[in-house]
Amino acid sequence: MASPRSTSRTLSRGDTGSFLLFMVAGIAIAAWAVARSIGNIVQAAGNSDVRVPVEFLDTVAQAPIGPDGASVPVELTGAVVTAPSLPLASLWALFLSEALFAAAVVTVVALLLVLCVGILRGQIFSPRHTRLVAAVGVVSLIGAIGVPFLHNMVANGALAWLSERTYDRGLTQQIDLPVLIVIGFVAGLSSTVFAVGDRLQRDTEGLV
Repeated sequence: MASPRSTSRTLSRGDTGSFLLFMVAGIAIAAWAVARSIGNIVQAAGNSDVRVPVEFLDTVAQAPIGPDGASVPVELTGAVVTAPSLPLASLWALFLSEALFAAAVVTVVALLLVLCVGILRGQIFSPRHTRLVAAVGVVSLIGAIGVPFLHNMVANGALAWLSERTYDRGLTQQIDLPVLIVIGFVAGLSSTVFAVGDRLQRDTEGLV
């Protein structure tokens, strides 16, 4: 008959120190994300002279990089424009994009901190940890899709008002597909590793 056995594991001092440093770094990243978003929201709240990063497609501009500062045609892929004001929908899209960015970063950090605490307590593989890793992947994907989508609305509104709706920058891919693929792959792989580790741990304990 199998006897009960503790599933806890003892971490070395080096491992414990690494996890603690990771947790401190996570808290710092979360604080930076919140401060960044609040700063951008406050800056745009007055809806006056709003700076908006914009991506361009097949757009030629003149840059003073020739001999004696002569203008040379260059292909413009990105720039920061200053809009006197933004349409109401674009302004709210800016607020939502900043809020979503901060919320996604804070949520991911919080989930990882909970995971680290569980590991520091000696419980490495468990169904709870598998769910935490899966949740991190889902939240990361939501942020990676939602933030660029909302920012695209902001950029379109800024260009529409600057050009009085006469400029069409064409279709630009705001969402970085390779990044989404990497996030999805890493999230899926991590969830699988924790799920398999939990199952193997339970199978091993059943043999004791």
